[in-house]
Amino acid sequence: MSEAATDEGVSEIDQEELVERYYQPLYHFGLSLSRNEADASDLVQQTFYKWAAKGHQLRDVSKVKTWLFTTLYRAFISRKRMDERFVASDENPELIEPLQVQPAVVEALDGATVLQALSRLEERYRAPVTLFYLQQHSYREIAEILEIPVGTVMSRLSRGKSELRTILTVSAERSQTKIVPMTRKENRG
Repeated sequence: MSEAATDEGVSEIDQEELVERYYQPLYHFGLSLSRNEADASDLVQQTFYKWAAKGHQLRDVSKVKTWLFTTLYRAFISRKRMDERFVASDENPELIEPLQVQPAVVEALDGATVLQALSRLEERYRAPVTLFYLQQHSYREIAEILEIPVGTVMSRLSRGKSELRTILTVSAERSQTKIVPMTRKENRG
């Protein structure tokens, strides 16, 4: 990434290169938090918008990644607080008609099963687990992004892994109890 720093902060970081490098990781983090593709995209767009407006104020170029993830997380928390205050007037079509998935497809999606289990974690555990295991952030970086102490990061990771293990165990037990459909016997005669 081509970068130039001044005494006042970062003067130039190639915007296109920044988006190319961080769009996917930010999107995956946003998706793990919001559990909704459109919301994840909105969070990423809001993050890059804030970068365009305020990124020049960043003094340490090595903190760009942490700044972006922190900004996305803050945008998520802000949106979550607003959603808790206001009730949406539109009905959510996803809640009316559940998605129909063939059992063969479900069995083939091991990664999807883990991501689904991850989405069922409480947000305070989901964020650190996602940042650590999917985005490969250090404890210190996670602490900066989430604005919590490193010890709290370690504790939430431990509890999050434990909850995730429980969710996956229950899911595996359910998948072992499969119902075999009855087939019509051919009439031999």
